[in-house]
Amino acid sequence: MNTRHPELLRRHNPNPILTAADWPYPVHSVFNPGAALLPDGTTLLLCRVEDRRGLSHLCAARSANGIDHWRIDPRPTLVPDPEHYPEELWGIEDPRITFVPELNKYAVVYTAYTRDGPGVALALTEDFRRFERLGEIMSPEDKDAALLPHRIGGQWVLIHRPVSALEAHMWISYSTDLRHWGSHKLMLEARRGAWWDANRIGLSTPPIETPQGWLVIYHGVRRTAAGCLYRLGLALFDLTAPERCLKRGDEWFFGPEEPYERHGDVGYVVFPCGCTVAPDGDTLRVYYGAADMSIALATGSISAMLEWLEQHSG
Repeated sequence: MNTRHPELLRRHNPNPILTAADWPYPVHSVFNPGAALLPDGTTLLLCRVEDRRGLSHLCAARSANGIDHWRIDPRPTLVPDPEHYPEELWGIEDPRITFVPELNKYAVVYTAYTRDGPGVALALTEDFRRFERLGEIMSPEDKDAALLPHRIGGQWVLIHRPVSALEAHMWISYSTDLRHWGSHKLMLEARRGAWWDANRIGLSTPPIETPQGWLVIYHGVRRTAAGCLYRLGLALFDLTAPERCLKRGDEWFFGPEEPYERHGDVGYVVFPCGCTVAPDGDTLRVYYGAADMSIALATGSISAMLEWLEQHSG
């Protein structure tokens, strides 16, 4: 029986759209890209690239149609700089991109792999060629973070996922300067027991602002006897108090089914870090890492996701 929900996310054929074989220099794998739709209509993916040492850096790929004929930077776009940012000692990973109109810059929130585990770092850029690093903004262990595109109540807003003991929930924090964060609030709690999103959840793509609220795609991790299973769910949060959950889907809606999602360095993983919204305001392209080996694309509708939430939230 086919358990897929094609009305929400439809896989591109052929997938994956980018693999290590496409890279202009030797790498082990490419996955978990941040995404941005540039003013000229170009789609930019800032890809996590794992080198043959096992350390990750970020590299940009650009496409006129967001699907194929990718132009990949001939050298790494953003590399770890442990001399000046010691928190990047073991690589930088999993970027999430938000355009911030007030700054007229893109905020790239990424994982910096420190001696003590993953932490959250922030960099700003206008062109994805020159970057202003702000350094580590959330200490380990913390990851799966993204910035909202504008201030709320005069403060910047960051969603992130700290780890406490064996549990990992989504939190939200506030700042006046992008460097110092406080007013930490629990945003979405991992469920308990046999749920598909029990014990460990995290933000997937940056939240999508809609008239109904902030639409959030998040991942849930189900621990099984054969290993972990990563699938996607939906939730909706208040526009002016984004820590307040309005709706949360009971079921997962997208999970690993295809061979490229089930077999790789980390099998049974679909892991989106980036998406783009088409000029129609509804068509959503989700770019996701598949089994920690390649990059795949799925397309959906924001309005269909909101309608699904109405029907599947408990």
